[in-house]
Amino acid sequence: MPVPEFILDLRAHVGHAPLWLSGVSAVVVDEDERILLGRRADNGNWAIVSGILEPGEQPAAAIVREIREETGVEVELVRLSSVDVTAPLTHANGDQAQYLDLCFLARHVGGEPHPSDDENLEVAWFSPDALPSPLNDSSVGRIEKALRGSRETWFER
Repeated sequence: MPVPEFILDLRAHVGHAPLWLSGVSAVVVDEDERILLGRRADNGNWAIVSGILEPGEQPAAAIVREIREETGVEVELVRLSSVDVTAPLTHANGDQAQYLDLCFLARHVGGEPHPSDDENLEVAWFSPDALPSPLNDSSVGRIEKALRGSRETWFER
């Protein structure tokens, strides 16, 4: 998985110590209300598209970029669906991190899904009642929050 250059620079100073990072993700749906998922190269799990914000990057622009880079799909953002904090995690390379995630609901407007970079092994559409396994736990929660029918953004109170 490509690590942003600014994180590589930070890691040169802090090693594997925990970092607090800003992330974005999206539940992308098509005209048939299917959900776009990618099977991650790092762990083989299926997941919604996600990524790390570059310094100074706007969250909406970042997730549109991530979706295009990882799946070849073009989207329009519908709304911010949830604001959440991940549990602390350790990546395969030993780096520790915790993420503030801004998750968007997005609609497919063009492009056929395919792995566009080395982050995904497969990319495909799935019916919400027939999601593949294994599916990242964080994706399960973000899908539920995005598709719950509320116009309000979910956040823990």
